[in-house]
Amino acid sequence: MIIAIDGTTASGKGTIARRLSGHYGLPHMDTGRLYRAVGVAAMKHGVPLDAAGPLSDLARSLDLNDFIEHELRSAEAGKAASIVAAIPSVRQALFELQRAFAMQAGGALLDGRDIGTVIAPDADVKLWVDADVIQRSVRRWKELVGQGDLTPLETVVEQLKIRDARDQGRADAPAAMAADAILIDTTDLTIDAAVEKAVAAVEAALAGGKTA
Repeated sequence: MIIAIDGTTASGKGTIARRLSGHYGLPHMDTGRLYRAVGVAAMKHGVPLDAAGPLSDLARSLDLNDFIEHELRSAEAGKAASIVAAIPSVRQALFELQRAFAMQAGGALLDGRDIGTVIAPDADVKLWVDADVIQRSVRRWKELVGQGDLTPLETVVEQLKIRDARDQGRADAPAAMAADAILIDTTDLTIDAAVEKAVAAVEAALAGGKTA
C-alpha cells in the first residue's frame, strides 16, 4: 500500500504522516527534508539558491546523515527549500530517490507537496492536509519560538503566504491537491482529532468510498 500525503506548510501533514506510518507499519519519507537539506547544503557551501547546476549536483550527492534536525527545521532552511524546489533540475535529481522509496516492496508513506500528483500518482490513498494560513502561521511561530527564533508572528504570516504562492505557482510540479485526494482540514482540529480523521479517510478510501 502506498499512501501519499500532501499539503501546505504547518498544516500538520508531517505529524499526521508520522502517526499514520506507525499505525499502518509503513516506512515514511518526509520529502520536504530532502529540499531543506539541499538548501542548507547550498548555504553552507556558498552556492547561490538560483544556481541550478551546482544545486542539482548537491541534490544528487545528498546524504541526510550530514545534517542535524534543527538545521533542517530553521526558518532559513524552509525558505531555501521553497526556492530550490522550484528548480526543475533539482526536482529531477531527487525524483528517482523518492519514486524508488514509494515503490519499495511492502509499500510506503510519503509526505510532501507533489507526492499524489507527480511522485506516486498511482498511490492507493491520497490525502491533502491544509488549514487556514493564520492558524498555520501561529503553529509555525510557536515552533520557531521553541527553537529560540523570535521572528514576529506577522513576519511568519507573510513568509507562509509567500511560500504558498511560490510552491503553488512554480512551473514544475506545483503543489496541488490531486483530483482524487481527500481533504483533511486541520484548522479547528487537535492533532489527535486530525490523525483520527486521517485514519478514517484512509480506511474509507481503501474500502472504496473516498470521504473524509
